[in-house]
Amino acid sequence: MRECVGIMTGGGDCPGLNAVIRAVVKSATKRGWDTIGFLGGYDGMLEPMRYRTLDYKEMDALLFVGGTILGTTNKGRFSAKTGHGELTEIPREILDEAKRNFQKLGLRALVSVGGDGSLTIAQALFEHGIPIVGVPKTIDNDLEATAITFGFDSAVACATDALDRLRTTAQSHDRVMVLEVMGRYAGWIAAHAGIAGGGDVILIPEIPFHYDRVCARIAERERQGKRFTLVVVAEGARESGQDYVTSGAAEKHREARLGGIGAVVAAQIQQRTGKETRVCVLGHLQRGGAPTTFDRLLCTRFGARAVELVAEEKYGFMVALRPPDTVAVKLTEAIGRLRTVPLDGDIVHTARSLGISFGD
Repeated sequence: MRECVGIMTGGGDCPGLNAVIRAVVKSATKRGWDTIGFLGGYDGMLEPMRYRTLDYKEMDALLFVGGTILGTTNKGRFSAKTGHGELTEIPREILDEAKRNFQKLGLRALVSVGGDGSLTIAQALFEHGIPIVGVPKTIDNDLEATAITFGFDSAVACATDALDRLRTTAQSHDRVMVLEVMGRYAGWIAAHAGIAGGGDVILIPEIPFHYDRVCARIAERERQGKRFTLVVVAEGARESGQDYVTSGAAEKHREARLGGIGAVVAAQIQQRTGKETRVCVLGHLQRGGAPTTFDRLLCTRFGARAVELVAEEKYGFMVALRPPDTVAVKLTEAIGRLRTVPLDGDIVHTARSLGISFGD
Protein backbone atom coordinates (compact mmCIF):
# COMPACT_ATOMS: atom_id res chain seq x y z
CA MET A 1 0.00 0.00 0.00
CA ARG A 2 1.33 3.43 -0.98
CA GLU A 3 1.65 6.00 1.76
CA CYS A 4 -0.61 9.02 1.54
CA VAL A 5 -0.49 12.58 2.84
CA GLY A 6 -3.38 15.00 3.17
CA ILE A 7 -3.46 18.71 2.42
CA MET A 8 -6.02 21.42 3.10
CA THR A 9 -6.27 25.17 2.58
CA GLY A 10 -7.93 27.36 5.20
CA GLY A 11 -8.84 31.00 5.83
CA GLY A 12 -9.15 33.57 3.07
CA ASP A 13 -8.05 32.61 -0.42
CA CYS A 14 -5.12 34.28 -2.15
CA PRO A 15 -2.85 33.86 -5.16
CA GLY A 16 -0.43 30.97 -4.65
CA LEU A 17 -2.55 28.40 -2.84
CA ASN A 18 -2.72 26.24 -5.94
CA ALA A 19 1.02 26.60 -6.42
CA VAL A 20 1.58 25.16 -2.93
CA ILE A 21 -0.82 22.28 -3.65
CA ARG A 22 1.09 21.59 -6.88
CA ALA A 23 4.46 21.56 -5.11
CA VAL A 24 3.23 19.24 -2.36
CA VAL A 25 1.70 16.76 -4.82
CA LYS A 26 4.74 16.73 -7.12
CA SER A 27 7.19 16.36 -4.23
CA ALA A 28 5.09 13.65 -2.58
CA THR A 29 4.76 11.75 -5.86
CA LYS A 30 8.53 11.75 -6.28
CA ARG A 31 8.75 9.97 -2.91
CA GLY A 32 6.16 7.40 -4.00
CA TRP A 33 3.33 8.89 -1.90
CA ASP A 34 -0.23 9.67 -2.87
CA THR A 35 -1.92 12.93 -1.89
CA ILE A 36 -5.52 13.67 -1.01
CA GLY A 37 -6.94 17.15 -0.59
CA PHE A 38 -9.66 17.95 1.92
CA LEU A 39 -12.36 20.20 0.49
CA GLY A 40 -13.59 23.39 2.13
CA GLY A 41 -10.90 23.69 4.78
CA TYR A 42 -10.75 21.68 7.99
CA ASP A 43 -14.48 20.93 7.88
CA GLY A 44 -13.71 18.53 5.03
CA MET A 45 -12.25 16.20 7.68
CA LEU A 46 -15.60 15.93 9.47
CA GLU A 47 -18.56 13.73 8.55
CA PRO A 48 -19.59 13.55 5.83
CA MET A 49 -15.94 13.75 4.83
CA ARG A 50 -15.17 15.67 1.66
CA TYR A 51 -11.88 15.03 -0.08
CA ARG A 52 -10.44 14.16 -3.46
CA THR A 53 -7.37 12.36 -4.75
CA LEU A 54 -4.92 14.81 -6.30
CA ASP A 55 -3.58 13.55 -9.60
CA TYR A 56 0.03 14.33 -10.45
CA LYS A 57 -0.92 14.95 -14.10
CA GLU A 58 -3.35 17.77 -13.32
CA MET A 59 -0.83 19.77 -11.30
CA ASP A 60 1.10 21.44 -14.12
CA ALA A 61 -1.66 23.93 -14.93
CA LEU A 62 -1.97 25.09 -11.31
CA LEU A 63 1.23 27.11 -10.99
CA PHE A 64 -0.28 30.32 -12.34
CA VAL A 65 -3.93 29.84 -11.31
CA GLY A 66 -5.29 31.90 -8.41
CA GLY A 67 -7.55 30.61 -5.66
CA THR A 68 -7.56 27.01 -4.51
CA ILE A 69 -8.97 23.92 -6.20
CA LEU A 70 -9.72 22.53 -2.74
CA GLY A 71 -11.88 25.42 -1.61
CA THR A 72 -11.47 27.22 1.70
CA THR A 73 -13.39 28.97 4.44
CA ASN A 74 -12.76 31.39 7.29
CA LYS A 75 -15.67 30.13 9.36
CA GLY A 76 -17.12 26.77 10.35
CA ARG A 77 -16.97 24.24 13.16
CA PHE A 78 -13.21 24.55 13.53
CA SER A 79 -13.13 28.34 14.05
CA ALA A 80 -10.28 29.25 16.40
CA LYS A 81 -10.59 33.05 16.16
CA THR A 82 -13.68 35.22 16.52
CA GLY A 83 -14.43 38.93 16.89
CA HIS A 84 -11.21 40.91 16.65
CA GLY A 85 -8.93 37.90 16.83
CA GLU A 86 -10.08 36.53 20.18
CA LEU A 87 -9.01 32.93 20.68
CA THR A 88 -11.76 30.34 21.12
CA GLU A 89 -11.41 26.72 22.17
CA ILE A 90 -12.25 24.08 19.57
CA PRO A 91 -14.68 21.53 21.07
CA ARG A 92 -13.00 18.24 21.96
CA GLU A 93 -15.60 16.23 20.05
CA ILE A 94 -14.62 18.07 16.85
CA LEU A 95 -10.95 17.25 17.40
CA ASP A 96 -11.81 13.62 18.20
CA GLU A 97 -13.84 13.25 15.00
CA ALA A 98 -11.07 14.77 12.88
CA LYS A 99 -8.51 12.41 14.40
CA ARG A 100 -10.72 9.35 13.83
CA ASN A 101 -11.22 10.25 10.19
CA PHE A 102 -7.53 10.99 9.73
CA GLN A 103 -6.72 7.52 11.05
CA LYS A 104 -9.53 5.92 9.02
CA LEU A 105 -7.94 7.27 5.84
CA GLY A 106 -4.54 5.92 6.87
CA LEU A 107 -2.76 9.20 6.28
CA ARG A 108 0.90 9.66 7.10
CA ALA A 109 0.51 13.37 7.85
CA LEU A 110 -1.51 16.49 7.10
CA VAL A 111 -0.20 19.67 5.46
CA SER A 112 -2.16 22.72 6.61
CA VAL A 113 -1.91 25.86 4.46
CA GLY A 114 -3.22 29.00 6.12
CA GLY A 115 -2.72 32.06 8.27
CA ASP A 116 -2.79 32.59 12.02
CA GLY A 117 -6.30 31.18 12.49
CA SER A 118 -5.71 28.07 10.38
CA LEU A 119 -2.32 27.40 11.97
CA THR A 120 -3.82 27.84 15.43
CA ILE A 121 -6.21 25.02 14.50
CA ALA A 122 -3.22 23.04 13.19
CA GLN A 123 -1.52 23.35 16.57
CA ALA A 124 -4.67 22.13 18.33
CA LEU A 125 -4.85 19.12 16.00
CA PHE A 126 -1.15 18.40 16.56
CA GLU A 127 -1.63 18.48 20.33
CA HIS A 128 -4.53 16.09 19.81
CA GLY A 129 -2.27 13.55 18.13
CA ILE A 130 -2.46 14.35 14.41
CA PRO A 131 0.94 14.64 12.69
CA ILE A 132 0.78 18.01 10.95
CA VAL A 133 2.99 20.49 9.11
CA GLY A 134 2.09 24.12 8.43
CA VAL A 135 2.62 26.43 5.45
CA PRO A 136 2.18 30.18 6.16
CA LYS A 137 -0.33 32.03 3.98
CA THR A 138 -1.79 35.49 4.48
CA ILE A 139 -1.86 38.54 2.24
CA ASP A 140 -1.62 40.67 5.40
CA ASN A 141 1.93 39.36 6.01
CA ASP A 142 1.22 39.42 9.74
CA LEU A 143 2.61 36.02 10.79
CA GLU A 144 5.60 35.93 13.09
CA ALA A 145 8.53 33.56 12.54
CA THR A 146 8.71 34.02 8.76
CA ALA A 147 10.18 36.93 6.85
CA ILE A 148 7.24 36.91 4.45
CA THR A 149 4.07 34.95 3.79
CA PHE A 150 2.95 33.99 0.31
CA GLY A 151 0.09 35.99 -1.17
CA PHE A 152 1.45 39.26 0.19
CA ASP A 153 3.57 40.16 -2.82
CA SER A 154 0.65 39.49 -5.18
CA ALA A 155 -1.67 41.67 -3.07
CA VAL A 156 0.87 44.51 -3.03
CA ALA A 157 1.26 44.27 -6.81
CA CYS A 158 -2.53 44.59 -7.19
CA ALA A 159 -2.70 47.61 -4.87
CA THR A 160 0.27 49.30 -6.55
CA ASP A 161 -1.32 48.84 -9.97
CA ALA A 162 -4.52 50.41 -8.62
CA LEU A 163 -2.58 53.44 -7.36
CA ASP A 164 -0.91 53.84 -10.75
CA ARG A 165 -4.35 53.97 -12.34
CA LEU A 166 -5.90 56.23 -9.71
CA ARG A 167 -3.07 58.73 -10.04
CA THR A 168 -3.96 59.68 -13.62
CA THR A 169 -7.65 60.20 -12.89
CA ALA A 170 -6.90 62.08 -9.67
CA GLN A 171 -4.52 64.36 -11.52
CA SER A 172 -6.98 64.91 -14.37
CA HIS A 173 -9.78 66.03 -12.03
CA ASP A 174 -7.74 67.67 -9.22
CA ARG A 175 -9.24 65.16 -6.79
CA VAL A 176 -8.29 63.35 -3.64
CA MET A 177 -8.46 59.61 -4.27
CA VAL A 178 -8.75 57.28 -1.28
CA LEU A 179 -7.77 53.65 -1.85
CA GLU A 180 -8.88 51.15 0.79
CA VAL A 181 -6.78 47.99 0.91
CA MET A 182 -6.81 44.91 3.11
CA GLY A 183 -4.86 44.80 6.35
CA ARG A 184 -6.88 43.97 9.45
CA TYR A 185 -4.42 44.63 12.24
CA ALA A 186 -1.20 45.11 10.28
CA GLY A 187 -0.55 47.69 7.59
CA TRP A 188 2.03 45.92 5.45
CA ILE A 189 0.01 46.07 2.20
CA ALA A 190 -0.86 49.75 2.66
CA ALA A 191 2.71 50.67 3.58
CA HIS A 192 4.42 48.77 0.75
CA ALA A 193 1.91 49.69 -1.94
CA GLY A 194 1.67 53.26 -0.69
CA ILE A 195 5.39 53.78 -1.09
CA ALA A 196 5.69 51.83 -4.35
CA GLY A 197 2.61 53.54 -5.83
CA GLY A 198 3.54 57.07 -4.89
CA GLY A 199 0.94 57.59 -2.16
CA ASP A 200 0.91 60.88 -0.25
CA VAL A 201 -0.89 59.70 2.89
CA ILE A 202 -0.79 56.17 4.30
CA LEU A 203 -3.09 55.19 7.16
CA ILE A 204 -2.27 51.91 8.92
CA PRO A 205 -3.55 50.14 12.05
CA GLU A 206 -0.24 50.62 13.85
CA ILE A 207 -0.50 54.43 13.81
CA PRO A 208 -3.84 55.97 14.94
CA PHE A 209 -4.46 59.01 12.73
CA HIS A 210 -5.93 62.51 13.11
CA TYR A 211 -8.01 64.05 10.33
CA ASP A 212 -6.43 67.47 10.84
CA ARG A 213 -2.99 65.98 10.11
CA VAL A 214 -4.29 64.22 6.99
CA CYS A 215 -5.92 67.43 5.75
CA ALA A 216 -2.78 69.41 6.58
CA ARG A 217 -0.81 67.18 4.18
CA ILE A 218 -3.41 67.76 1.45
CA ALA A 219 -3.24 71.53 2.04
CA GLU A 220 0.56 71.42 1.90
CA ARG A 221 0.41 69.74 -1.50
CA GLU A 222 -2.02 72.43 -2.69
CA ARG A 223 0.48 75.11 -1.71
CA GLN A 224 3.13 73.25 -3.68
CA GLY A 225 0.90 73.36 -6.76
CA LYS A 226 -0.04 69.68 -6.51
CA ARG A 227 -3.81 69.72 -6.71
CA PHE A 228 -4.37 66.00 -6.28
CA THR A 229 -3.59 63.59 -3.45
CA LEU A 230 -3.48 59.81 -3.13
CA VAL A 231 -4.50 58.40 0.26
CA VAL A 232 -3.97 54.69 1.02
CA VAL A 233 -6.01 53.29 3.90
CA ALA A 234 -5.70 49.83 5.44
CA GLU A 235 -9.10 48.38 6.39
CA GLY A 236 -7.97 48.24 10.03
CA ALA A 237 -6.82 51.87 10.22
CA ARG A 238 -8.47 53.84 13.02
CA GLU A 239 -8.92 57.47 13.91
CA SER A 240 -7.16 58.19 17.20
CA GLY A 241 -9.44 57.20 20.07
CA GLN A 242 -11.94 55.40 17.83
CA ASP A 243 -12.77 51.74 17.21
CA TYR A 244 -12.48 49.71 14.00
CA VAL A 245 -14.93 50.39 11.20
CA THR A 246 -16.77 47.17 10.36
CA SER A 247 -18.75 46.22 7.27
CA GLY A 248 -21.41 44.12 8.98
CA ALA A 249 -22.79 42.78 12.23
CA ALA A 250 -20.72 40.31 14.23
CA GLU A 251 -21.19 36.70 13.14
CA LYS A 252 -20.79 33.60 15.23
CA HIS A 253 -17.70 31.46 14.59
CA ARG A 254 -15.81 34.04 12.54
CA GLU A 255 -13.71 37.15 12.99
CA ALA A 256 -15.27 40.57 12.59
CA ARG A 257 -15.51 41.81 9.00
CA LEU A 258 -13.64 45.06 8.73
CA GLY A 259 -14.24 47.52 5.91
CA GLY A 260 -15.71 50.91 5.19
CA ILE A 261 -12.97 53.06 6.66
CA GLY A 262 -12.10 54.33 3.15
CA ALA A 263 -15.55 55.85 2.70
CA VAL A 264 -15.43 57.42 6.17
CA VAL A 265 -12.01 58.95 5.48
CA ALA A 266 -13.11 60.23 2.05
CA ALA A 267 -16.22 61.89 3.49
CA GLN A 268 -14.23 63.59 6.23
CA ILE A 269 -11.58 64.86 3.82
CA GLN A 270 -14.17 66.35 1.46
CA GLN A 271 -16.07 67.95 4.34
CA ARG A 272 -12.96 69.44 5.93
CA THR A 273 -11.07 70.54 2.82
CA GLY A 274 -13.77 71.12 0.23
CA LYS A 275 -11.74 69.01 -2.18
CA GLU A 276 -13.69 66.61 -4.37
CA THR A 277 -12.85 63.20 -2.96
CA ARG A 278 -13.52 59.73 -4.27
CA VAL A 279 -12.97 56.31 -2.72
CA CYS A 280 -11.99 53.00 -4.31
CA VAL A 281 -12.18 49.77 -2.31
CA LEU A 282 -9.98 47.02 -3.72
CA GLY A 283 -11.54 44.35 -1.52
CA HIS A 284 -11.29 40.84 -2.89
CA LEU A 285 -9.49 41.95 -6.05
CA GLN A 286 -6.38 41.64 -3.88
CA ARG A 287 -7.14 37.97 -3.28
CA GLY A 288 -7.77 36.97 -6.88
CA GLY A 289 -5.78 36.42 -10.04
CA ALA A 290 -2.45 34.84 -10.81
CA PRO A 291 0.37 34.97 -8.26
CA THR A 292 3.41 37.10 -8.97
CA THR A 293 6.71 35.49 -9.93
CA PHE A 294 7.95 35.99 -6.37
CA ASP A 295 4.92 34.23 -4.90
CA ARG A 296 5.08 31.36 -7.41
CA LEU A 297 8.65 30.66 -6.39
CA LEU A 298 7.96 31.09 -2.66
CA CYS A 299 4.92 28.77 -2.81
CA THR A 300 6.90 26.13 -4.64
CA ARG A 301 9.71 26.32 -2.09
CA PHE A 302 7.25 26.17 0.81
CA GLY A 303 5.36 23.18 -0.64
CA ALA A 304 8.50 21.18 -1.37
CA ARG A 305 9.93 21.95 2.08
CA ALA A 306 6.67 20.89 3.75
CA VAL A 307 6.96 17.43 2.19
CA GLU A 308 10.56 17.23 3.42
CA LEU A 309 9.34 17.94 6.95
CA VAL A 310 6.81 15.12 6.61
CA ALA A 311 9.57 12.79 5.45
CA GLU A 312 11.66 13.85 8.45
CA GLU A 313 8.62 13.40 10.73
CA LYS A 314 9.12 16.93 11.94
CA TYR A 315 5.54 17.53 12.99
CA GLY A 316 4.14 20.53 14.80
CA PHE A 317 6.40 22.71 12.68
CA MET A 318 5.77 25.34 10.02
CA VAL A 319 7.81 26.15 6.96
CA ALA A 320 9.25 29.67 7.13
CA LEU A 321 11.41 31.92 5.01
CA ARG A 322 14.60 33.08 6.69
CA PRO A 323 16.45 34.56 3.71
CA PRO A 324 18.05 33.08 1.81
CA ASP A 325 16.68 29.73 3.00
CA THR A 326 13.44 28.06 4.00
CA VAL A 327 13.56 26.63 7.51
CA ALA A 328 11.31 24.83 9.99
CA VAL A 329 9.94 26.70 13.01
CA LYS A 330 7.57 25.46 15.68
CA LEU A 331 3.94 26.37 15.13
CA THR A 332 3.89 27.78 18.64
CA GLU A 333 6.53 30.32 17.59
CA ALA A 334 4.34 31.57 14.75
CA ILE A 335 0.76 31.67 16.00
CA GLY A 336 -0.81 34.24 18.29
CA ARG A 337 2.00 36.69 17.62
CA LEU A 338 0.89 39.46 15.32
CA ARG A 339 3.66 40.77 13.09
CA THR A 340 3.04 44.47 12.65
CA VAL A 341 4.82 47.26 10.79
CA PRO A 342 7.60 48.49 13.15
CA LEU A 343 7.12 52.17 13.91
CA ASP A 344 10.88 52.71 14.04
CA GLY A 345 11.63 50.40 11.10
CA ASP A 346 12.94 51.11 7.63
CA ILE A 347 9.52 51.11 5.90
CA VAL A 348 8.07 53.88 8.08
CA HIS A 349 11.38 55.76 8.05
CA THR A 350 11.54 55.63 4.25
CA ALA A 351 7.98 56.88 3.92
CA ARG A 352 8.55 59.79 6.29
CA SER A 353 11.76 60.70 4.46
CA LEU A 354 9.71 61.06 1.28
CA GLY A 355 7.22 63.36 3.01
CA ILE A 356 4.46 60.74 3.22
CA SER A 357 2.08 61.41 6.10
CA PHE A 358 0.77 58.71 8.42
CA GLY A 359 -1.78 61.13 9.86
CA ASP A 360 -0.04 61.29 13.22
